[in-house]
Amino acid sequence: MALDILAMAPLYQVPTINRIGPKTDPSKRPADSLKPFVPSKIKLTTIEAKRIMSVLDEAIYKVELVTLLSYVASNRGNVEGMLGEDIMRAVREHEDLCQVLLEIVRCLKEKERQLQEQDEAKEEGWLRDRRLSIELQKSSLPPLRQQIKDSTKNVLRLLLSNPQAASFLQMQTQGRSAEAQSLIDSLNELRGFLFEKLLTSPMEARDKAQFIQDISKQNSVNQQIIDTLENELAERMKDRHAEMEKENFVIQELKNHLHQVLKFSEKSLLRTKQEAQKQQRADFRASQARVAKIQQEILQLQSQLFSLVMENREAEQALRKEEFEDLEAVHREEKIMLEELRRKHQVLVEEFAQIQEEREINSKKRMEAEQEMLHMVWTPR
Repeated sequence: MALDILAMAPLYQVPTINRIGPKTDPSKRPADSLKPFVPSKIKLTTIEAKRIMSVLDEAIYKVELVTLLSYVASNRGNVEGMLGEDIMRAVREHEDLCQVLLEIVRCLKEKERQLQEQDEAKEEGWLRDRRLSIELQKSSLPPLRQQIKDSTKNVLRLLLSNPQAASFLQMQTQGRSAEAQSLIDSLNELRGFLFEKLLTSPMEARDKAQFIQDISKQNSVNQQIIDTLENELAERMKDRHAEMEKENFVIQELKNHLHQVLKFSEKSLLRTKQEAQKQQRADFRASQARVAKIQQEILQLQSQLFSLVMENREAEQALRKEEFEDLEAVHREEKIMLEELRRKHQVLVEEFAQIQEEREINSKKRMEAEQEMLHMVWTPR
């Protein structure tokens, strides 16, 4: 069956050789999970087992040869001297058959594509003739496939009859396609499984089955525990997520509250500063008014003093004839009055200076209160 499938592969395609890995023997790689149940025998003892392995080995060997035919067809000049004229002639005939098959398949695909594209545009008679032509062309494929199978068997027969040519071709592993190498690897892996199966006694098979069953049960229990733990973890993560959302909400509320406090503090500080400036302007205006009033009073007193001086001079001129004692008494009275006026003037000047000093003290206290308010607002607690 494997050869029948491989016989249909086109020979003109050159495979990619950089992806081909080294050939391995899977039978030498026991499964890690079954190490306690490695077969006790290392060689086949029954004739039936040896025959089975011989048939499989022969099939793998033939597959290895057949999968290199495309390499032979693509490199005739390099391999013709080693394979011989008969084998090369058979390979060329096989290649020609494959080319014909591929061309027919390509034409069929093209006709079917055109038929699908023009299914509604053409007349029914034309469509019927085209479908009949496609069916007739398809009917020629089975005989051609059979010819390709026969040519594959013929090439393989010639190679098997020439061990030297077959050995040379088998060493050209770099010319095998990745898909073909994957098939061979799978067959070798199947050989390893089959070899181990043939080495395993019925008792070992039962023990292995029991071991696998126990492992499956334990795996099921472990999976249940894992599911329970995962569910518990999911619940805890869900609770943790809910707690984090609550904490984030509280933090956001605190940030909003702090923002409001800062905003209120800024407004309060601005309002206090404005009120202080307003009060300062009012005090300044009141102080200016009081200074103006005091200056007016001083002018009035100076005017009165001047009037009194003039009156005194006039009285002095009028009373020159009086007694010296009377003049001296009058002079003393005028002097006392002048002193009284000077004293009043000094009191007014001192009161004005005190008002100025009180204003400066109040202004300084307001500035200190503002600085302390700013310090209390911006200093973190």
